[in-house]
Amino acid sequence: MVTSSTTKTKATRPAKRDERLPTRRPGPSKPFLRYFHSEDLRKRTLSILALLEKSADATDHRGALADVVVDLMKSGLDYYFMGPLKKAKAGFVIEQSAKMGLMGAQQVIGSVIRNIIGRMEAPQLLSVCGSIREFME
Repeated sequence: MVTSSTTKTKATRPAKRDERLPTRRPGPSKPFLRYFHSEDLRKRTLSILALLEKSADATDHRGALADVVVDLMKSGLDYYFMGPLKKAKAGFVIEQSAKMGLMGAQQVIGSVIRNIIGRMEAPQLLSVCGSIREFME
């Protein structure tokens, strides 16, 4: 009498991708820059994106999205400009001059961001959310 034993194999799940690593897209690699922002800003950003994407009327959350976009812009400018300036030890006067100039630029850009996002309709807002999610990959 011959008996055959069958072995059950577990279905293997793909390894969970580390969310901090960029996603590889097919095709030639393109140059890119990225920056690290605070965990708090990441949580707020993801929370606002989820809120807007699940909302019956995305336009109700224009202001919250604009606030997050402005905060991401400020964080990026600090990372890409002020961080290297401090690292270079350019000096107090130069750092303060740069900080004042960036504050003025951030106010102007922030105002433009709020005006533009404040006029967007739901599909446009959702597109912005999708772009931000891509940047965060």
